[in-house]
Amino acid sequence: MTKPVIYCDFDGTITESDNIIAIMKQFAPPEWVEIKDLILSRQISVNEGVGKLFSLLPSNKKKEITEFAIENAKIRPGFKEFVGYVREKGIPLYIVSGGIDFFVHPILAEYAPFDGVYCNHSDFSEETINILWPHECDSSCNNDCGCCKPSIMRKLNNPMGSFKIVIGDSVTDLEAAKHADFVLARDLLQEKCVEWGINHQGFHTFFDCIEEINKRIEVGELTC
Repeated sequence: MTKPVIYCDFDGTITESDNIIAIMKQFAPPEWVEIKDLILSRQISVNEGVGKLFSLLPSNKKKEITEFAIENAKIRPGFKEFVGYVREKGIPLYIVSGGIDFFVHPILAEYAPFDGVYCNHSDFSEETINILWPHECDSSCNNDCGCCKPSIMRKLNNPMGSFKIVIGDSVTDLEAAKHADFVLARDLLQEKCVEWGINHQGFHTFFDCIEEINKRIEVGELTC
């Protein structure tokens, strides 16, 4: 039996839709669509692409953009219960997000604390928004991830030999899924898990995630 540790995505996973996409639809000029398509097709890195997206937005709209992101974020059903469940079981829960601090932290505030929240940072001091990358790829990753989820997982490795569960949905979760023992996946990530033969289960709500983890505890595959 091994102890589980969870690495959970934010945009499109904890929230029902991608907050960066919502912000771009609302505030960015039309050229954001081409950049988004290049990211999703992996023709440019997440780091490069997200930086380009936010460089389209004026910094003087910080308040308006932040309020929009917070007000429009819809939390996936069962997340509150999921947080309570993993706390009760003593399972470490890390939020690892390609999202940006100015909306990630306020949206998560009512569910805190977590064992850690890792996301990209923002700088509004210049004419357009500049994205900062405090969690870049380590020497074992050359994918220019931006917020490098595999690097964070290696850094934490908490505890050594733990059963790593990744929960996610999209392009920023693909590399993390390759390093997981089990993936709870939806959307693009689920498609890729099928294609790559990664041990996974699809989910729609966090109630599904509770059920899948609890199954493994009940049969003795995991211990808490």
